[in-house]
Parts: sequence; structure tokens; C-alpha cells
Amino acid sequence: MGFFDGLFGPRVESISSKKAYERLQEDPRVLIVDVRQPHETRSAVVAGAALIPLTELGGRMDELPRDRPLLVICRSGHRSSIAARQLKKAGYEVTDVSGGMSAWLRHGLPVVPPGKGGAGMG
Repeated sequence: MGFFDGLFGPRVESISSKKAYERLQEDPRVLIVDVRQPHETRSAVVAGAALIPLTELGGRMDELPRDRPLLVICRSGHRSSIAARQLKKAGYEVTDVSGGMSAWLRHGLPVVPPGKGGAGMG
């Protein structure tokens, strides 16, 4: 374990957007949590994503299921890494999607308009 390991919170696994998409396809229990601000989600979201801005996450964690693996995404990967550490510390099984929606879109992975496909928390 290195000197800085765990210094900024618990260590969280990070995967590429392509790997995240594969996980979503392989395991229907996986839930993607989009922590972007509402104005950032107006153009496109991942189908079934739970939309909870990072600024609201602390007060809304109880909306997320504890019995499902979570993939956390933002625009570029910075906010999702913060959110993922918060969720991990709270006991969730969580993985950060590196590169965020920018990488997701760059790889041509599927998205839907907001409000389509519903939040996958049920």
C-alpha cells in the first residue's frame, strides 16, 4: 500500500466507458448513477441511469439500492470519482467510469434523451 492510498477516501475501482457498457449489458442488476448537474443531462443520458447531482448525493444516497452494483459517471470523470468514494465509504458496491460521458459519447455508446428509459432503481 502506497503512502497516498486511501488518503482522499477509500480506494475505488475505475473502468473505461466501454467496460461499463459491457457490464450494463451483462448484468441487469448494475445501476448507472449520473452525478452531473441537471443542465448537463439535457442532451443525453445513459438509459436507465439514476440522475443524482454530486451536490445532492449526500442527502439522496438513500434513494440508491444497496443490493445492486453501482457505476458512477459524470462529464469527464472528476466528480464521479468523488461520488464513488463517498458511496464506497457509505458501504455501496461502486465502480467509477473513467472519462465520463465525454468518453462514452466519443466511443459511440448508446444514449437516450433525458426522461426516456426511466431511472433503473426499481
